[in-house]
Amino acid sequence: MFVAIPPRPQRHFVWATPTLFALLWLAYVLAALHAPAGSLATALDWGVLSGGLDSMDDWRRALADGSALRLVSALFLHADWLHLLGNLVFLLIFGLPAERVMGGSRLLLLFLLGGAVANLAAVLAIEAPDRIIIGASGAVSALIGAYLALLPGARLGVVLPLGLFLQFVRVPAFLLIGLWALLQVGFAYAGPAFGAVAWPAHIAGFLFGVVFALLTKAAIARRLRRQRGY
Repeated sequence: MFVAIPPRPQRHFVWATPTLFALLWLAYVLAALHAPAGSLATALDWGVLSGGLDSMDDWRRALADGSALRLVSALFLHADWLHLLGNLVFLLIFGLPAERVMGGSRLLLLFLLGGAVANLAAVLAIEAPDRIIIGASGAVSALIGAYLALLPGARLGVVLPLGLFLQFVRVPAFLLIGLWALLQVGFAYAGPAFGAVAWPAHIAGFLFGVVFALLTKAAIARRLRRQRGY
């Protein structure tokens, strides 16, 4: 008698999210070592500037001199440690589970492409020219959008202050992400009070992440079937 033995499920470890975490932290430390004048020079050298890339001539020049790459390099620069910390926290919360579903290579591509698209949206949306746009917020927003599209029924743990005690509760992820998205839209139209933050980049990154996840959903499903030995 012959017995069919199903293939053993493949084990996949996460690597893209920890790598991005380390690169973001390392880039901030290196920039901080040159503070204060050196950090501004670094932002000017590697950050993207508003007020351009709105014509074919601008794109031809940017591609010719390599300045178009600033749309990506700007993702690894941050204004201060709070700016960095916020992005690192959301990177871990949404990046790790998203990577387990979509895989490291696809998550890395999403982070870089989504961040570049988000920065481009900020470049086009900010009317004042030569504003420096830096930070991974747009790329992290793309991860959040993909997380919502791929795991709409997921629940996130939240610590709520209830009187003198802290209570850990689980709430549907789409509620928190929906609240986050509404805040981004509100901040984008709040006026000069929020002018230091490129809120349009957050919105564009989030929408890009949703579209990216939906377009690659079939390939992700095939990956999960192979991973589980089907």
